[in-house]
Amino acid sequence: MADPDSARRTITRILVDMKHFPTDAQKAELMAIAADESVDRGNQMIATAVSNIQHTATAEAKKDMKLTISYDGAPAETKALAEVVLGFNHMASAEAKAILHQIAGDDW
Repeated sequence: MADPDSARRTITRILVDMKHFPTDAQKAELMAIAADESVDRGNQMIATAVSNIQHTATAEAKKDMKLTISYDGAPAETKALAEVVLGFNHMASAEAKAILHQIAGDDW
């Protein structure tokens, strides 16, 4: 994986089309991000949260997303991604998809 930007783009790509829960292949990508020591802790937590989504984020993941959002040192894109995960309900809302497209920028 390597850097926080590519990790964030991978998570974004998965979330934008995900319905109810990630596929096995997506889970493998997400767990690779979560285990990658070169990726910042915020993106590792988000990757773990997304890998465990079953229609919505788990209670533990929601707690972690709130911590990420409140952390002053987290980049704005990471906080926005945590907001999307926090609000995920069976799929990303139209508003969340707009945010995901914004996070992905030119990579879309």
